[in-house]
Amino acid sequence: MTASNWTLVMEGEWMLKFYAPWCPSCQQTDSEWETFAKNGEILQISVGKVDVIQEPGLSGRFFVTTLPAFFHAKDGIFRRYRGPGVYEDLQNYILEKKWQSVEPLTGWKSPSSLTMSGMAGLFSISGKIWHLHNYFTVTLGVPAWCSYVFFVVATLIFGLLMGLVLVVISECFSMPLPRHLSEHSGTYDTFMRYSIFGILGLRFCAHTEEAHAAEQLQDAEEEKEDSNEEENKDSLVDEEEEKEELGDEDEAEEEEEDGPATGADEESGAAQDPAPREAREDLGPDVGPDEALDAASEQPPSTDAEVAEDTLRQRRSQHADKGPSA
Repeated sequence: MTASNWTLVMEGEWMLKFYAPWCPSCQQTDSEWETFAKNGEILQISVGKVDVIQEPGLSGRFFVTTLPAFFHAKDGIFRRYRGPGVYEDLQNYILEKKWQSVEPLTGWKSPSSLTMSGMAGLFSISGKIWHLHNYFTVTLGVPAWCSYVFFVVATLIFGLLMGLVLVVISECFSMPLPRHLSEHSGTYDTFMRYSIFGILGLRFCAHTEEAHAAEQLQDAEEEKEDSNEEENKDSLVDEEEEKEELGDEDEAEEEEEDGPATGADEESGAAQDPAPREAREDLGPDVGPDEALDAASEQPPSTDAEVAEDTLRQRRSQHADKGPSA
């Protein structure tokens, strides 16, 4: 099968093998493939093979990366066969219709797509360059490095020519502007350029102003924090002074309360001990307090009648004193 008749696989059922004469794996499956091709009529299938050396365009169209490569085609739908190239496996693949469980090559991967057609053209060009290199090195006997230099220079020259052709085409299809429009366009470009610079400058100034304002806010916050810390310190000092003053006042009040209490205790002691003092005075200075207490306890207690008589006497004496003076 060649690039000129490959469209035959778009109709009916086909099995294709891609090989190269120098490939050992391809040589091992040649006999099995020949047997499979002879029985193609029995299996109701067409069998073909492609030499990738002679037909690089077809290898690019099917995107062959390993050898040997097998493909199944059914009414223009292609599938990759990844089993061994043995006759029995190939026969079972067709008879049991195992190809139905294989995902087909659709979209851009299909050999009939536009993408693979471009890939076929690139592979064809590369094949022609390879044949030309063999012609220089084998037939003419030119060193390999000279062939490589020739292809590099040819590539550069071809690229320059293609660029020149594109420039000429663009100049032919693009209409030149009138002079007044070109002047206006130049003025407009200058205006737009300065406008862009002005906008950038305004944005820069706004950014700097925002940064300055942010710094001022940060400084104000720091000053507030410092003032708050000082106020807290002053309040703590005032509280401590107030606590000290309150402690001094409490101590003074306790001392004042203790003074009258002691005086009252002395007076109560004196009131409770009148008899012993009088007894001590009657007994004499040499009598001790214990003896005076014993003497006071030995005296007979006074009755209520005696107390009443004493009070009457005192009142009479008071009236008698008031009478002559009046």
